[in-house]
Amino acid sequence: MDCVPVIILNYNSSADCANCVQSLEAQQGVELEVVIVDNASEAADRASVEALCAEHGCTFLAAEANRGYNAGNNIGLRYAAGKGYEYALIANPDMIFPQKDYVYKLLETMQQDKNIAVCGSDIMTPNGVHQSPMKRDGNWRTTFGWVKGLMRKPKADTYDFIDDHKTTHYCSKVSGCCLMVRMSFVKEIGFFDEYPFLYCEEAILSRQVEHTGLWRMYYTANLQAIHNHVKSEKGDPIPRFRQWLRSRLYYIDRYSGDHAFGKMMAKISMRLNVFVITTGFRMKKILHRMKKQRQCYRF
Repeated sequence: MDCVPVIILNYNSSADCANCVQSLEAQQGVELEVVIVDNASEAADRASVEALCAEHGCTFLAAEANRGYNAGNNIGLRYAAGKGYEYALIANPDMIFPQKDYVYKLLETMQQDKNIAVCGSDIMTPNGVHQSPMKRDGNWRTTFGWVKGLMRKPKADTYDFIDDHKTTHYCSKVSGCCLMVRMSFVKEIGFFDEYPFLYCEEAILSRQVEHTGLWRMYYTANLQAIHNHVKSEKGDPIPRFRQWLRSRLYYIDRYSGDHAFGKMMAKISMRLNVFVITTGFRMKKILHRMKKQRQCYRF
């Protein structure tokens, strides 16, 4: 029976890790080595993850410092490469796998098509919103699409940047919260790009696949995983948007393929986008504070 490492990057998410491990233990048709990389969590959370690994026979690896999402996953990927694994599944701690043959089917897909470097599935939120596959990042002109987005009503079942999620096909980009990679490809690109601390990992990986001219990215619609991501638990969104901008500017410079003028315009667009978003959040905070003050005065 084939064995696949499942790399879970933990950062103060021990409860999610426990649920994810429990879901993975129900997988059939393939042997798994669950590898939990702790990305410099708080001491109590790290201890919980270590205890979880000891109880369930998972491999525990610890990062010396939190250097971001890709750097943390690379710790697990280098471990997998050292053990000679051909494939590895990257999974966020808040992933759940209702289909018991999920990992087996992803593995089977990659084994049957030697051109696939990265394979993903349909990813859904608990309330039914599809998060994969994603549309290809366009040129600098498309970076201004956010302006129209301000006036457009969001879709109920997906996001504007999501591609056809109903059909199995070669695609440009899959969600980074859960994907299977071919280790020979990972070693060829020198592992994941560690500059981004957070965000734009999918866009960068998409271009890395594309730039090889040989490998493909693939989406399989008949497999589904649940992503229990809760935005309200992530704290103040403004620092996250600053991280997103930092990563996006790097992507534009390094991977977009735009000419110098295009890169300049794309950067202007992204800076304006983040300015508008963060200003909106600041205004909401001010209005909320004013509302609370008025309520206090009534008493």
